[in-house]
Amino acid sequence: MLALTRKKGESIIIGDSITITVLSTSGDSIKLGISAPRHIPVNRKEIYEQIQEQNKQAAQITASPTAIADLSKLIRKQNPEA
Repeated sequence: MLALTRKKGESIIIGDSITITVLSTSGDSIKLGISAPRHIPVNRKEIYEQIQEQNKQAAQITASPTAIADLSKLIRKQNPEA
């Protein structure tokens, strides 16, 4: 882990396209501004962990044979050459 000291208004750059700027500090809290391309998701850690857990649960759901057949029909309808 890289540990840096920054003051209000100072920034760090990650790669070529992500900038993190210290906007303000108050007691134990700091407010950060993050500038990143739209295709790069930026989430608080607790939100990221919730998303990962929901994705894991969704992947474990077993589709019924009827749902699979319906999906196959839809795919063939949209792409008759397949």
